[in-house]
Amino acid sequence: MDLFSYNMEKQLDREAPLAERMRPKTLEEFVGQKHILEEGKFLNRAIKADRLPSMIFYGPPGTGKTTLAMIIANTTEMNFEKLSAVTSGVKDIRKVTEIAEEKLKMYSKRTVLFIDEIHRFNKSQQDALLPFVERGIIILIGATTENPYFEVNKALLSRMTVIQLESLKDKDLKLLLSRALKDDRRGLGKNNIDIDEDAIDYLINIADGDARMILNSLELAVLTTTKDGEGKILITREVIKDCIQTKGIKYDKAGDEHYDTVSAFIKSMRGSDPDATLYWLAKMIEAGEDPKFIGRRIIISASEDVGNADPQALNIAISAFQAIDIIGMPEGRIPLAQAAVYMACAPKSNSSYLGINNALKDVRNEKIGLVPSYLRDNSYKKGNKLKNDDNYKYPHDYPNSYVEQQYLPNEFKNKVYYVPTENGYERKIKEKLNKLFDKRK
Repeated sequence: MDLFSYNMEKQLDREAPLAERMRPKTLEEFVGQKHILEEGKFLNRAIKADRLPSMIFYGPPGTGKTTLAMIIANTTEMNFEKLSAVTSGVKDIRKVTEIAEEKLKMYSKRTVLFIDEIHRFNKSQQDALLPFVERGIIILIGATTENPYFEVNKALLSRMTVIQLESLKDKDLKLLLSRALKDDRRGLGKNNIDIDEDAIDYLINIADGDARMILNSLELAVLTTTKDGEGKILITREVIKDCIQTKGIKYDKAGDEHYDTVSAFIKSMRGSDPDATLYWLAKMIEAGEDPKFIGRRIIISASEDVGNADPQALNIAISAFQAIDIIGMPEGRIPLAQAAVYMACAPKSNSSYLGINNALKDVRNEKIGLVPSYLRDNSYKKGNKLKNDDNYKYPHDYPNSYVEQQYLPNEFKNKVYYVPTENGYERKIKEKLNKLFDKRK
């Protein structure tokens, strides 16, 4: 490294964001993730023994994935290389693996390769790593916020240990704030900062378990606040709120947060909890989820979970979906909320859902039954020489527009697919069907 590059690196170190400057250098400094890092736990033992397997650190942003990799770099006696999947390609992988092979041949030293955002590597890039991981030339450590079981090749994944990191707890975030405020070398200790407890609580709340966010938010508040007459930087809840403007919501439309939140929304409607339903709906709206996607989930719930216990539910769901087209957002949140709450509060029945699934199962797996001759329509066929079966009984010719008649094929004549519940309107349907059909009694 030349003098100019050295000076640039020193300047970047001084001016790096607070979260980068406060990054722990050792396991003792690391905060959180006790389930994998406490004394005696797997990762703690592996790092201290310098016996690392290939691993994927999987977890939300700001939970220490990259920091753990850097701690490994500082403590291991192995050669350490780093790539970012955002900026690297197969050429970079080949270069690093060539270095790894040379180190192993000449010095019997293995290489730890850390790849940040590993989920961004495509199949060919991941395949390029496979033989080197398999042969043990490199110990691969990947970091990702996306579920590796969906984003990483199965062949590569089968040779790695997935280690899940959790969002930091409030006490962990409070400890990080305290360190940053007291540290006068890497942190903000040289500043005369007076921060009230309400501001700390608010910072912890908006950080949502993200160490990077809480530290950088604190630094932004400090840098943008003028000292008072006594030379103090007073940080209040209002100062933090003004700096942050809006709370960031962990949510991406193709990842775990999307599917997990939608799942919670659907299950809250199914579980008849209108409050939880509105909470998950609000999260999706605030995160910018497509309102039509939400509307479609409500329509599905109306048929799958409410069904004929309240036939009006489907009409309300469809009306809410149409309303989005008419009024758009943000007002569209109102009919979405109305429809979602209706589903949550409506009586429930999945009888139609189960019925069609069972009927499809028979159609797909059993011999297809013939349509009874008296139910067929031969009249529309040109040149039809067959005479229509006159045994068909027209229901409207009989009292109450009903006459006993077999409609199922002979092979399934006693089959029951639709089993109404006692809930809501479906109770009336059940009573009627029990009167009409002996097989249902």
